[in-house]
Amino acid sequence: MANIKSQIKRNRQNEKKRLANKGVRSEVRTRVKNAVALAEAGDDAAKSADALREAVRKIDRAAAKGIIHKNQASNRKSRLMKRVQKLAS
Repeated sequence: MANIKSQIKRNRQNEKKRLANKGVRSEVRTRVKNAVALAEAGDDAAKSADALREAVRKIDRAAAKGIIHKNQASNRKSRLMKRVQKLAS
Protein backbone atom coordinates (compact mmCIF):
# COMPACT_ATOMS: atom_id res chain seq x y z
CA MET A 1 0.00 0.00 0.00
CA ALA A 2 1.29 3.44 -0.92
CA ASN A 3 2.14 5.94 1.80
CA ILE A 4 2.71 8.97 -0.42
CA LYS A 5 -0.35 11.15 -0.99
CA SER A 6 0.23 11.59 -4.72
CA GLN A 7 0.68 7.85 -5.20
CA ILE A 8 -2.54 7.12 -3.32
CA LYS A 9 -4.35 9.49 -5.69
CA ARG A 10 -2.62 7.94 -8.72
CA ASN A 11 -3.79 4.48 -7.57
CA ARG A 12 -7.38 5.74 -7.34
CA GLN A 13 -7.16 7.24 -10.82
CA ASN A 14 -5.64 4.06 -12.27
CA GLU A 15 -8.43 1.94 -10.81
CA LYS A 16 -11.10 4.21 -12.31
CA LYS A 17 -9.43 4.08 -15.71
CA ARG A 18 -8.96 0.31 -15.50
CA LEU A 19 -12.68 -0.20 -14.91
CA ALA A 20 -13.65 2.18 -17.72
CA ASN A 21 -11.22 0.48 -20.14
CA LYS A 22 -12.53 -2.93 -19.13
CA GLY A 23 -16.00 -1.90 -20.27
CA VAL A 24 -14.74 -0.67 -23.62
CA ARG A 25 -12.73 -3.85 -24.25
CA SER A 26 -15.75 -5.94 -23.35
CA GLU A 27 -17.92 -3.93 -25.75
CA VAL A 28 -15.39 -4.52 -28.56
CA ARG A 29 -15.44 -8.27 -27.95
CA THR A 30 -19.25 -8.31 -27.87
CA ARG A 31 -19.56 -6.40 -31.15
CA VAL A 32 -17.03 -8.69 -32.87
CA LYS A 33 -18.87 -11.76 -31.60
CA ASN A 34 -22.20 -10.37 -32.86
CA ALA A 35 -20.75 -9.62 -36.29
CA VAL A 36 -19.34 -13.13 -36.63
CA ALA A 37 -22.59 -14.71 -35.40
CA LEU A 38 -24.67 -12.79 -37.93
CA ALA A 39 -22.24 -13.70 -40.71
CA GLU A 40 -22.48 -17.37 -39.74
CA ALA A 41 -26.28 -17.23 -39.73
CA GLY A 42 -26.22 -15.67 -43.20
CA ASP A 43 -29.87 -14.57 -42.93
CA ASP A 44 -29.74 -10.87 -43.67
CA ALA A 45 -26.76 -9.37 -45.50
CA ALA A 46 -27.69 -5.82 -44.47
CA LYS A 47 -27.86 -6.73 -40.78
CA SER A 48 -24.54 -8.53 -41.03
CA ALA A 49 -22.92 -5.53 -42.74
CA ASP A 50 -24.26 -3.19 -40.05
CA ALA A 51 -22.91 -5.43 -37.29
CA LEU A 52 -19.53 -5.57 -39.02
CA ARG A 53 -19.46 -1.80 -39.43
CA GLU A 54 -20.31 -1.33 -35.74
CA ALA A 55 -17.57 -3.76 -34.67
CA VAL A 56 -14.98 -1.92 -36.76
CA ARG A 57 -16.18 1.40 -35.31
CA LYS A 58 -15.76 0.12 -31.76
CA ILE A 59 -12.28 -1.22 -32.51
CA ASP A 60 -11.23 2.11 -34.05
CA ARG A 61 -12.66 4.02 -31.09
CA ALA A 62 -10.79 1.85 -28.59
CA ALA A 63 -7.56 2.48 -30.51
CA ALA A 64 -8.22 6.23 -30.63
CA LYS A 65 -8.73 6.29 -26.86
CA GLY A 66 -5.50 4.34 -26.36
CA ILE A 67 -7.24 1.34 -24.84
CA ILE A 68 -5.74 -0.96 -27.45
CA HIS A 69 -2.69 -0.25 -29.60
CA LYS A 70 -3.31 0.99 -33.15
CA ASN A 71 -1.50 -2.01 -34.63
CA GLN A 72 -3.59 -4.35 -32.49
CA ALA A 73 -6.71 -2.59 -33.78
CA SER A 74 -5.53 -3.05 -37.34
CA ASN A 75 -4.83 -6.75 -36.75
CA ARG A 76 -8.24 -7.29 -35.16
CA LYS A 77 -10.02 -5.57 -38.04
CA SER A 78 -8.07 -7.56 -40.59
CA ARG A 79 -8.83 -10.88 -38.91
CA LEU A 80 -12.48 -9.96 -38.50
CA MET A 81 -12.84 -8.98 -42.16
CA LYS A 82 -11.18 -12.21 -43.32
CA ARG A 83 -13.37 -14.29 -41.03
CA VAL A 84 -16.61 -12.63 -42.12
CA GLN A 85 -15.61 -12.80 -45.79
CA LYS A 86 -14.91 -16.52 -45.46
CA LEU A 87 -18.28 -17.12 -43.82
CA ALA A 88 -20.14 -15.03 -46.40
CA SER A 89 -18.81 -16.95 -49.38
